[in-house]
Amino acid sequence: MIRIDAMWLAVDPIDMRAGADRLLARVVRVFGAAQAHHGYLFANARGTRIKLLVHDGFGIWCAARRLNAGRFAWVPSTATQASLSLTRAQFDALVLGLPWQRLPEMSVITRA
Repeated sequence: MIRIDAMWLAVDPIDMRAGADRLLARVVRVFGAAQAHHGYLFANARGTRIKLLVHDGFGIWCAARRLNAGRFAWVPSTATQASLSLTRAQFDALVLGLPWQRLPEMSVITRA
């Protein structure tokens, strides 16, 4: 399997016709370089499709996912950075279409 030590979420949408080379160019422009064993997530403007670019130390992997209904819970509207770091749990929730931003508050049940 591909090892991913860090996951980064691109805030700005990208045209989903972009292939691995164009996504890699965006990563290099935003981060300065594509780090080995880092994953970079991109979404279209509607939030219905995502692409994951991973540098495995030898080459680049590109994977795509789309939702037939609904949208991916993408970036909070208050985000001011070009990218955000994600934990494994946040990534898992995001690709399932779940609200990954609310994981900390969803992990605790309290009495109202």
